[in-house]
Amino acid sequence: MNSLSAFHRPLGSTGLQVSPLGLGTVKLGRNQGVKYPNGFELPDDRQASALLDLARDLGINLLDTAPAYGISEQRLGPLLRGQRQHWVICTKVGEEFENGHSAFDFSARHTRFSVERSLQRLETDYLDLVLVHSNGDDQTVLDDQVYPTLAQLKREGLIRAYGFSGKTVEGGIRALEQGDCAMVTYNLNEQAERPVLDFALSHNKGILIKKALASGHLCLHGEDPVAKGLELVFAHPAVGSAIIGTINPHHLEQNVATAIEVLGR
Repeated sequence: MNSLSAFHRPLGSTGLQVSPLGLGTVKLGRNQGVKYPNGFELPDDRQASALLDLARDLGINLLDTAPAYGISEQRLGPLLRGQRQHWVICTKVGEEFENGHSAFDFSARHTRFSVERSLQRLETDYLDLVLVHSNGDDQTVLDDQVYPTLAQLKREGLIRAYGFSGKTVEGGIRALEQGDCAMVTYNLNEQAERPVLDFALSHNKGILIKKALASGHLCLHGEDPVAKGLELVFAHPAVGSAIIGTINPHHLEQNVATAIEVLGR
């Protein structure tokens, strides 16, 4: 079986080593209000466990989750028992999703509450990476208490690194100036945030890519959209990992095989 293990790389200066593809887990916990082309049923525990085992066998060590991903964190905790040392776990703060609606809170109190709740749900005593789930008003979010609180939680040893999942170049660069990592939209359709990647490269900061395949909406006539999408992403040396959200084992294997082909060139 093809494996990404040989292609693990540092995530900026965080000290974390990550696989070039990470597994996004929104589809383990939420199927309401998601921007995918087709509806889907949440996998049962057996299917979810098999998917995680496959990801690990394929050399994926990065899992991306969030409180806003429905019951994703609550499910991952039991599913990952006995495997903690094999995974780099990234979760988020700031966004809550309840009854089909998102709400945002970037206060110090809620940030600490959210991290402590994630630790309980994920059944771990530390989180590798915590990102701020921005509402799009990046500068205002960064003016709030969320970043100083994450810095304090890092000093306390509850998190190893922190960063920002935003929507703007200005927010991404400011977040990297003060934190460890940014999660950036970057794909064949959307490259406006490339300056954030350039800044990260020159300052040895971590970059994770979201929507690398445009959430399944990527279409190219006569060419493999996954290969072309990953070629673009991995061509930038700042990129640590691209988060791919899938619950289809075949798609996961295909994406890993394509990534290995692109990275091996």
